[in-house]
Amino acid sequence: MKYIDRIYGEIEIVDRVVIDIINTDAFQRLKGVDQAGYFDVYFPGTKHSRFEHSLGCYSLLHKFGASIEELLAGLIHDMSHSAFSHTADYVFESGRGASQNYQDDIFVDFVRKTNIPDILERHDFSVDYILDEHNFPLQETKLPNLCADRIDYSLRGVSVYGLTSALEIDEILKHLHVIDNKWVFDNFAIAKKYAELFEKLNDIYYSNKEAAVMYLRTSRWIKYAIKMNYINYEELFVTDDEVIAKINTHLESDVELQKLWHEMNNPKIVLKKKNSKNVESVTVKSRIIDPLFLNESITQHISECDSTWVNVIAEESLPKTYYFAK
Repeated sequence: MKYIDRIYGEIEIVDRVVIDIINTDAFQRLKGVDQAGYFDVYFPGTKHSRFEHSLGCYSLLHKFGASIEELLAGLIHDMSHSAFSHTADYVFESGRGASQNYQDDIFVDFVRKTNIPDILERHDFSVDYILDEHNFPLQETKLPNLCADRIDYSLRGVSVYGLTSALEIDEILKHLHVIDNKWVFDNFAIAKKYAELFEKLNDIYYSNKEAAVMYLRTSRWIKYAIKMNYINYEELFVTDDEVIAKINTHLESDVELQKLWHEMNNPKIVLKKKNSKNVESVTVKSRIIDPLFLNESITQHISECDSTWVNVIAEESLPKTYYFAK
């Protein structure tokens, strides 16, 4: 199988287990799950899917010689996302907007209900081992450290949102290495440039008012539909378009649903002050990184050589809260 990725170019996939997983309905569903939720209203033309990101993680890990087990972990890591991605954290009671980890919380149980375990076992892989992210530090590790997941969604994000050029992305990748099972840049300047680019992506897109109001409006529409029995929680684990089609079957006969749908597709945003009357708060996760780089023969975080980055990490690691009219 050959796959052409917008970041890494053409990738040849020869492992039968990988091809079998990609061809499952459960994995193909990710083509219809937007990476950012329902963001195209605010930033037209920027839709990109969980399918693209998942294969991106696989491609990045493959490029740097990761084990087949880690490649599999990277490939399937986002399969438990519902429609509209992290919007689930604002719909399900156990979701938390500040950390946006609902998908992670249900990951193991969700994947076990698909045919992925059967495929892994047929190819002599341990299901328990593949589903345990702690076995794969290149694919997944805690903020502000780097991992394949974080590297791919950020490089994909800055490409999609036009924050940098393909040449600059290639330069970042050229200076990136794997040392002792960690992602390390070979010089401080590139590490800092990438960290600042990640900060810009987070501030403008991932944790800004547009993300907050998108989660608010989309979750309102979904929760109302659930209340009216137009859809149930289990039926949210299809594609974005399938959820829209199922809920909006009732659009013509439901004035309140029409109102919520109009709000969901209205790019206008009016922020309110915290202590204003009739306001609703929305908290979003904020992300920041502290990349490792080689300082001669020593591996260091950029915060160890740049005291200003210590303050950036402290500030940007905190969730951000916005206030909108009810």
